[in-house]
Amino acid sequence: MSWPPSPPIVVPVDFSGEEVAAVQTALAVAAKPEDVHLLHVLYPLDAVSPGVVFAEVGDQERRDAVQVEFDKILAKHGLPKLQHQVRIGDPGHEVCEYAEAVGAGLIVVPSHGYGGFKRFLLGSVAERIIRNAGCDVLVTRRSDAE
Repeated sequence: MSWPPSPPIVVPVDFSGEEVAAVQTALAVAAKPEDVHLLHVLYPLDAVSPGVVFAEVGDQERRDAVQVEFDKILAKHGLPKLQHQVRIGDPGHEVCEYAEAVGAGLIVVPSHGYGGFKRFLLGSVAERIIRNAGCDVLVTRRSDAE
């Protein structure tokens, strides 16, 4: 592992609040802010989802809403304008695929630290990223961890 990592650095964003520390960590190790790429992954809509059935919400509307949220979170926390992307699919898979596509040297993943039954039901995106990433992965600690 070389340090600092080669650019770019990918930070998955799920708007839980934990991603702010991950973005700040990525900015601290990046040579320049342009090296930090934010990525949000939307789960695919089911054919029976109300928004699909009534043709009120499609993938483009969802992507547009996420782009607005990216801008809000960056402004709220005084973070510089960063590259951000929205993909649709399985978050663990899409993050790894995006990192490989852009030649990332590091993925900085915010942890939610779910354990036990909750982890069994929800799975762990961070764990899937760690297992499947083609580059180094740094998992940041939860803000409420003891």
